[in-house]
Amino acid sequence: MPTYEYECAKCGHTFEAFQSIKAGPLTKCPECKGRVKRLLSTGGGLLFKGSGFYITDYRSESYKQAAKADVKPPAPAPAATPAAASTPKKAAPKSGKGKAS
Repeated sequence: MPTYEYECAKCGHTFEAFQSIKAGPLTKCPECKGRVKRLLSTGGGLLFKGSGFYITDYRSESYKQAAKADVKPPAPAPAATPAAASTPKKAAPKSGKGKAS
């Protein structure tokens, strides 16, 4: 069951109420019996405990050993480059237009 936060429009009193999701919002302030409105709140945070929640829990044994030795793991082999990428581009022809005299 969630905890809802309320604020009184009359006296400004803020309070929390532990209610069912199906329950309707409260309408009266417990202090002055004035009208209350439900506030938007962030709610509780998630707390992950135990193994399996961190990125380091799924690393390979070779990576873990390299990290302990403070050495980077071997980098993956570079992919083969296409022949078109290795050929130099031709220079554009020079024209006589736009020259300063």
